[in-house]
Amino acid sequence: MLNRRSFVSASAAAAASIAVPALYAQPKLEKTKVAISVGGKAAFYYLPLTISEQLGYFKAEGLDVEISDFAGGARALQALVGGSADVCSGAYEHTINLQAKNQFLQSIVLQGRAPQIAMGVSTKNMASYSTLADLKGKKIGVSAPGSSTNMVANLVLSRANIKPADVSYVGVGVAAGALTALRSGQIDAISNTDPVMTMLEQKGDVKIISDTRTLKGTQEVFGGPMPAACLYTSADFMQKNPNTCQALANAIVHGLKWLQTAGPGDIIKTVPETYLLGDRALYLASFDKIREAIAIDGVMPAAGPKTALTALASFDNTIKADKIELGRTYTNDFASRAKERFKA
Repeated sequence: MLNRRSFVSASAAAAASIAVPALYAQPKLEKTKVAISVGGKAAFYYLPLTISEQLGYFKAEGLDVEISDFAGGARALQALVGGSADVCSGAYEHTINLQAKNQFLQSIVLQGRAPQIAMGVSTKNMASYSTLADLKGKKIGVSAPGSSTNMVANLVLSRANIKPADVSYVGVGVAAGALTALRSGQIDAISNTDPVMTMLEQKGDVKIISDTRTLKGTQEVFGGPMPAACLYTSADFMQKNPNTCQALANAIVHGLKWLQTAGPGDIIKTVPETYLLGDRALYLASFDKIREAIAIDGVMPAAGPKTALTALASFDNTIKADKIELGRTYTNDFASRAKERFKA
C-alpha cells in the first residue's frame, strides 16, 4: 500500500512522464531568427502581423523576428526575392505574378480575406467627376507602384478600357504621406488601405468609387472571395524550414484568434501610437469598416486563388491563366495545424 510520500513522488513521476512527450512535441526550429519584410505595416491590411508581434506570439513560438517595413508591397517583395528577407508579409497575388516570371513563392498563412483597398477621387481636383473615363491622363496615388493598391486600381480602370499606361501612378505610402499627397492636390485620385481611406472619406476629401473593405464589396469588384495579405516565402525556404514555417503560421493564427474577440480599446492599447495618425476616433471607425476583412483562421479559401488569377489575367497580358499552377502558390498545411491547435 502506498504511503503519502511515495504516492506524491509516484504522482510527480507520472506527471513528468506525461509532460515529457508534450515538451518534445514542439519540434526544433531549423531557424529561430527570421527576417520578415512588409510594405506599409501601419495599415490595417497587416494588422494580424502587428498583433502577433506586439502580443509576443512570435516569441512564444521560439522565434526572433525582425520586421523591415517598406513603402509598399512591391518593395517588400523585392527584399524577399533579393535575399534580405526570409518571408514577406504581403498580398497573395504576388505569388501568381512571380510564377508567371518562373519564380515560385507560396503563401503559408492567410491574414486577410478581402483586400481592404478603396479607390476614391479627390473632391478638390476632380469636383466634376462622373465616370471612370474621367480618370484618363490623371495622377493616381498608390502605396507603391506594383503593389496591391496598384493592382486594384488597374482592375477598376480596366472596366472603362483604361490601360495602366493611360494614367500616372504615384507612390504615396499608406500613412501620413498619402493623406498629404491627396489633400495638397499632388494626386487626382487614390487607391489605398485603411485607416487612410476612412480618414479622407470622413473629412470629405475623397469620393469613393470602388471599395473592397467588406466581403460584399469584394464580391462586387472581384466576383468571388479575394485573398489578401498572407505570409509567403520561397518554395526552397519552406522545404528547408518546415518547423519554422509552422511556428510562423502558429503565431499569426494565434493573433487572428485574439482579433476575433478584441474590442476597439484592446486594439488601441496594442498597436503603436503612430498607427493612429493622430486621430483615435477615426482609427477606430476605420477598424469597424475592415473588421470582417480580417482572416479568421489563416486558411486559404478554396475559390480564392482562382478569383485572384482571373482578376490579374484580366488586365495583365503577361499572365496566362492556363499556365499558372495555383496549387504551387499556397499551402494550407501549416494554417490547418495552427487552426486546430488554437481552435480558431
